Amino acid sequence: MATTTTTTGSTVLEPLSTAFQLPIDQVNFVVCQLFALLAAVWFRTYLHSSKTSVLIRHLVATLLGLYLALFCFGWYALHFLIQSGISYSIMLIVGVESMHKYCFVFALGYLTLCQITRVYIFDYGQYSADFSGPMMIITQKITSLAFEIHDGMFRKEEELTTSQRTLAVRRMPSLLEYLSYNCNFMGILAGPLCSYKDYITFIEGRSYQLKLSEANGKEEIKYEQTEPSPNTAVVQKLFVCGFSLSIYMTATKILPVDYNIDDSFCTTASVPTRIAYLYLSLLAARPKYYFAWTLADAINNAAGFGFQGYDRDGAPCWDLISNLRIRNIEFSTSFKMFIDNWNIQTALWLKRVCYERASFSPTVQTFLLSAIWHGVYPGYYLTFLTGILMTLAARNLRNNLRHHFLGSPNIKSGYDAVTWLATQMAISYTVAPFVLLSVKPSLRFYSSWFYCLHVACITVLLILPARSCQKSCKEQEYLQHTWGKKLDKVEENHSARDSSAINNNCRQKQETSWRHSTLKQ
Repeated sequence: MATTTTTTGSTVLEPLSTAFQLPIDQVNFVVCQLFALLAAVWFRTYLHSSKTSVLIRHLVATLLGLYLALFCFGWYALHFLIQSGISYSIMLIVGVESMHKYCFVFALGYLTLCQITRVYIFDYGQYSADFSGPMMIITQKITSLAFEIHDGMFRKEEELTTSQRTLAVRRMPSLLEYLSYNCNFMGILAGPLCSYKDYITFIEGRSYQLKLSEANGKEEIKYEQTEPSPNTAVVQKLFVCGFSLSIYMTATKILPVDYNIDDSFCTTASVPTRIAYLYLSLLAARPKYYFAWTLADAINNAAGFGFQGYDRDGAPCWDLISNLRIRNIEFSTSFKMFIDNWNIQTALWLKRVCYERASFSPTVQTFLLSAIWHGVYPGYYLTFLTGILMTLAARNLRNNLRHHFLGSPNIKSGYDAVTWLATQMAISYTVAPFVLLSVKPSLRFYSSWFYCLHVACITVLLILPARSCQKSCKEQEYLQHTWGKKLDKVEENHSARDSSAINNNCRQKQETSWRHSTLKQ
């Protein structure tokens, strides 16, 4: 029998829900995303910017988005309009000087209120799709745009960082542009977040020319140039979606996460067995996100949105708003590398609205904001509070130890193997409460491990000094330069390029350009 879940959305697909034994709202979500994929192809083919006015493209994108929201969530979709409408009114009434603060507080507060209502009144503990998911993306868009308008229309040019100057919006959007940005059919159900300027550039048909200009460094761009096709990128991403979904549907039944807190398993299994199962069970939970985010990315690409430029081989890159890099996630050798490649657009949002603007403890503030934005399950807060410790401790370890292992390729390979194992263990340990959700099972999980990694992180922070990034990067540059000379003394130019690359990596850690940070690692 199908899993029963209360829904206010359409019940037309109830037979499909019963056949696949899935909640009706999850079936609605997947079918609507597949419909959005077809609509995106139609939108790019028949409502291309060269054939249709900007007004029509905005109208169609908005109306299709609201229809999909209504199909999935019924009258709960009104929350999307209420949140967007009130935020737009705040921007008009308050003005550019303070709109970013009021919009941030209102949008995040309204989202939190809806999450509290959904979790503690309706369906606590359900993993099914819910209306607060799209509201999380809309909250990101509302707050991002408010900060971008504040930067573009109030702050002085010299006060802005590189990324703030790039993203700054110089005029107030119309109500239609605002609703189209927040509620378009390509991103209303699963995102991902994109900047307002990128979205408007796409709707107006200037994204290809703009990216060519950025890549080639030329001002004059001919509009008759052929636009690259996203078909190859879309097909590749759909293949990833199908593979991820099949893995998730089978692996989660074989490797349930809550078995990590089974009394019999905790008392009888050996430590290596428990470590292996913890890693595999959390590994099996990730394809759900791979499926949803990759499908959302494919939908935007199918509509012609997401063109990033060309790679070194001249192939078009369709990863402007990609939300993850699976290979980098699964082979992460540091906690930071995992975070930088997981839910990329959310990480950039946190960086732009919090980390870069925080007056004190930016890491702590960013993790707390992430916890509040994700929802009100206690497991979320346990995960992100643990994540603060993990991040600070991992940073200390890396800055104090890593440069000692760059002397030769063999030592570096051994170091990477050890850090990969440690990173996967740390990630699994940290995010287990995120999946378990409630306080009791989450604390039971940590207590069954005797809070070992919490203790280890605190010990690292107390013992190891907090070395500056600049100092460790200089040491890394020196070691890498001498390593390159040992490998091949003849290739002096090659060594110079390696040294330059390390300097760039060091600068990237301090850079505020969000476009460069999406390509990092």
